[in-house]
Amino acid sequence: MRDEDRNDPFDEFFSEIERMMNEMMGPEANFRFEHSSGRSSEQTGANMHLDIHESEDEIRVIADIPGVDKEEIELQCDGETLQLEADSGERRYDERISLPARVDEHSASATYNNGVLEVIFERKDESTSIDV
Repeated sequence: MRDEDRNDPFDEFFSEIERMMNEMMGPEANFRFEHSSGRSSEQTGANMHLDIHESEDEIRVIADIPGVDKEEIELQCDGETLQLEADSGERRYDERISLPARVDEHSASATYNNGVLEVIFERKDESTSIDV
């Protein structure tokens, strides 16, 4: 059996999680759970597991992206969205991650160790004081 012909046994599970999260968070929620099943003939990428942790001062994004070298990872942030691309020839990752709050993109620090990428942003203040 070819890889493209196999059904991902987790498709139903991930679909149910997405349905429940969207139901729980309401119509205003910007929750998106992406799960790619199977492989195309051009792309032999793997699924990415992603966690976002919030604290009062920072937002931390942790992504499992095994099979790529640190030099193959490209990150871009506009303060609201983190774009992650990595391509090793065998695996390709391309994710657009909506951050839960506005961040200072210039404060970003990233580490990559044993297939785990961690990106930390400082939260951006929602308001600015204006001197008169």
